Amino acid sequence: MKLKNIALTLALTLSTVLGFAQNNIYSYKVKDIDGKEFDFSSLKGKKIMIVNTASKCGFTPQYEDLQKLYETYKDDNFIIIGFPANNFKKQEPGTDKEIAQFCTLEYGVTFPMMSKISVKGDDMAPIYQFLTKKELNGFEDSSVRWNFQKYLINEDGTLYDYYSPWRSPDVGGIISWIEGKN
Repeated sequence: MKLKNIALTLALTLSTVLGFAQNNIYSYKVKDIDGKEFDFSSLKGKKIMIVNTASKCGFTPQYEDLQKLYETYKDDNFIIIGFPANNFKKQEPGTDKEIAQFCTLEYGVTFPMMSKISVKGDDMAPIYQFLTKKELNGFEDSSVRWNFQKYLINEDGTLYDYYSPWRSPDVGGIISWIEGKN
């Protein structure tokens, strides 16, 4: 009887450890720009690019490149998720409503935009803790260096890579990853 209990305890512990070791994004939920819950588990099987955005940044024109990339590959199990953030020189001061209006009117953004969050510091959102901490993502530690840093998530929800804000969203490495040529 005791051996059965030990085996059961060991099996439960192992499944918990293995479940944690999956290091995927699917357990995260956030609010979209309209205040509705967005569950990353709804994206299983898709490649995901996560980008922290800002409306008053020198990189803001990347919205145009992001939208083109999204339009080109959205039917190929690829999605872009934008997270407005005001962490860098207060370059995203607007409300969610103002940000949504700006993205639509100025750049015709149709990819999902989430509610404004913090992407660094003591108030860093849990989704960005996952993206930047190896203990959570199983890939490597990183820091968000500026607006428009790009994180690439594989179809299994694991972090594949990230690109600095200074790299265009349509850089060859990203295109190769989307097309499965990496």
